Amino acid sequence: MSRLRIVLITVVIAFPLGLFARDVILNGHPNLQKAYHSLNEAYDWVNKSQTANERVWRDEGSHGQRAKEYIERAKRELDLAAEWINSHERK
Repeated sequence: MSRLRIVLITVVIAFPLGLFARDVILNGHPNLQKAYHSLNEAYDWVNKSQTANERVWRDEGSHGQRAKEYIERAKRELDLAAEWINSHERK
């Protein structure tokens, strides 16, 4: 089996599981869910800005890409916050 086929099968299986796991982690934390949603919107707006300004500014001086990296990092931190809360529930 080719490496590409193995990678594609892994992505097809793992991606939906990852989305499900994130939803489970953030479940019951409406403020974190809203923050996550807002970060997704911000990422989309940065993408749109990069596309719109591609001819004029090229890559926006790498700032657009860096902003997207920080957004992804913030999303990971939200997941970690929810995991911490879930593991330290009040009794």
